Amino acid sequence: MEGGLRLENRVRTDVGEVAYGVFGEGSPVVLVHGTPSRSHIWRGVVSRLAERHAVYVYDLPGFGKSERHEGQDISIAAQGRVLAGLVERWGLKEPAVAGHDIGGGIVLRAHLLEGTSFRKISLLDAVVLTPWGTPALRHVREHLGAYRTMPTEVFEAYVAARLEGTTSRKMDREVSEAYLSQWRGPEGQAAYLRKDEALIERDTAEVERLLGDVRAPVLVVWGGEDAWLHPSQAEALVRKIPGAELRFVAGAGHFVMEDAPGRVAEILAGFFAEIPPGANP
Repeated sequence: MEGGLRLENRVRTDVGEVAYGVFGEGSPVVLVHGTPSRSHIWRGVVSRLAERHAVYVYDLPGFGKSERHEGQDISIAAQGRVLAGLVERWGLKEPAVAGHDIGGGIVLRAHLLEGTSFRKISLLDAVVLTPWGTPALRHVREHLGAYRTMPTEVFEAYVAARLEGTTSRKMDREVSEAYLSQWRGPEGQAAYLRKDEALIERDTAEVERLLGDVRAPVLVVWGGEDAWLHPSQAEALVRKIPGAELRFVAGAGHFVMEDAPGRVAEILAGFFAEIPPGANP
């Protein structure tokens, strides 16, 4: 979807307004991004899925065009409650869902702890199994005061360097700016550090203990060259979820949809396809 996604709708949640868009018609699919990205990461996938589905895409609270403010609870636990509330607010009955990075943990919290039913679940380079914090994240959390007082231009260079490690090929400047722009200036710096401070492994550890209770069909998709979450985590995750399947995307990094949008769109379209009654699966 050239030029990115236009999130023209807003809905209020317990932690602030959420910007979202709906694309296409058909059985519903909800796409949940991770960090430090935004809904923009799904743009190369949405057009394919929208051929047969009503695709719901939103910016997590604290990210992109959604509301962000001091004191906002944007933990994975809070985001799981937000997702559960959005599915109810949108009137969706057992939508299919895909979660990338912390979006995977958010999806599983909504399903296992908030009671949201999903028809199918795809987890892409997902933050689920502990430990998952990168050395950079741990350093930020241990030295928040220093990062808060860091000159904005230095902080922006740090975030830009982090983004460079998310793909196996160099991002175009326009694409990189789409992610970096939300973290620019004093407000963006504060928002970035708020979300890093909120990322705690306890929120996914609570889910990890319940993975055997997942009953929806699950497909795990992973970049074969993920430098943030080693591909061995994908194999371990599949072993913990009954009946889960695994697809590696060769040559792709952590932002698997950036490196291989067409391949990811093809995989998800096949997985989410409805099988007509009486048809051979």
